[in-house]
Amino acid sequence: MTTVIVGAGMAASRLAQELPDVTVLGDEAHPPYNRILLSAVLEGTHSPDALALGVPDGVDLRLGTRVVEIHREEREVELADRSRVGYDRLVLATGSIPTLPPIRGLVRMDGRLHEKVHAFRTLDDCRRLEREVRHARNAVVVGGGLLGLQVARALSVRGLATEVVEGGEHLLRSQVDAKAGAILARDLKRLGTTVYTGARAVRLDDRGLTLDNGYLLETDLVVLTAGGRPSTALARRAGLDVRRGIVVDHHLRTSDERIHAIGDCAQHGGQVTGFVPPAWEQAGLLARHLAGEDVSYDGARTVARLRATDLDVAVLGDPERADGQVVEVTNPVIGSHRKLVVRDGVIVAATLVGDLSRIGQITQHYDRGTVLGPREPGDLLMADRVATPVELSDDAEVCACAGVSAGRVRACASLDDVRTTTRATTGCGGCAPAVRQLLATRTLEGTNR
Repeated sequence: MTTVIVGAGMAASRLAQELPDVTVLGDEAHPPYNRILLSAVLEGTHSPDALALGVPDGVDLRLGTRVVEIHREEREVELADRSRVGYDRLVLATGSIPTLPPIRGLVRMDGRLHEKVHAFRTLDDCRRLEREVRHARNAVVVGGGLLGLQVARALSVRGLATEVVEGGEHLLRSQVDAKAGAILARDLKRLGTTVYTGARAVRLDDRGLTLDNGYLLETDLVVLTAGGRPSTALARRAGLDVRRGIVVDHHLRTSDERIHAIGDCAQHGGQVTGFVPPAWEQAGLLARHLAGEDVSYDGARTVARLRATDLDVAVLGDPERADGQVVEVTNPVIGSHRKLVVRDGVIVAATLVGDLSRIGQITQHYDRGTVLGPREPGDLLMADRVATPVELSDDAEVCACAGVSAGRVRACASLDDVRTTTRATTGCGGCAPAVRQLLATRTLEGTNR
């Protein structure tokens, strides 16, 4: 059975690693790479080569290939050069596309972006911005979400006077509450970045960026990180069911039973995720389904990490909307905010800002649905109390960035071996405590034999 994957991003790469006889059609010129680490390339802590994702031998990877139509009756996709590729199963992994904020002057009369403006979605975007950074003195980042803060911190590390403009009342408004947002704003100020919340950019000209309160931000660079939507045009033209994203069922199947969708472009149960871990979860599950296993997808359990030097943030699930009892510890003096949402003894969401010492254990409980005792949620948030380690099964995912299981970590001889062979701990770094714990347990067990 021939499977054709449209898109060569992180979800497509993961699926291609687990299926035989796959053709991957990607419109970028680069092989699949880790988009999570683009800000690390901009910051200078990673080289572009470190972003490469493995593509197994035997995969028919076609780069610089744009799909323009799906011919469902013929079971073929049409490429920009009018050639066609046949399929038995088609998987749409088209990702998301940026949307331009309503800022006057953003687009020139000839349709081109203003020369100061940069998007930050692809490796090419990153390389263009990196070249401009060498000659710039200051920058404004439009958007105070996860990507915006990563880019702002990277620019600041590179020596630019950086400002962040966020239209919401606090930073990371989609993930955290106002208390956590205020701590982040203060941390950024301490690190040399100015934050404007409750303000919107309305006009760009040669002087700089003007906000809706009339304030002018003089700048050499404007980086757009706010706004994106699922890439659904191809599916819509093919007559598939499309709402916010491409609608899929519990088998990640669209309204055409031979066509599936995964990642940022897919909508399951009214939800569009926009994060890498659920995209990889979908890819792994779809591979098993196409191989004949009786498995189904019941929705994403998201874990989002802020990958930026000196900014520590982790968000599990949807802590601002999840139903349950809230256990919270905040210390604005030292800049930490920790919150768990617990329902029937199970952690259903969490926010950790400024102190990630317990992220490994909390994530393990969250992933496994561990039923905690009455005192355990509070103990997990208190730095002066010792929480009981959680024994992970070999198939439990430890590193969301690289999709590494506990079993693969246990098979490594050292932390350097883990980094070299699996890439775990080389992404956002959130898995480092769990990896070290697994290695220490493995060493101890080997000594006791």
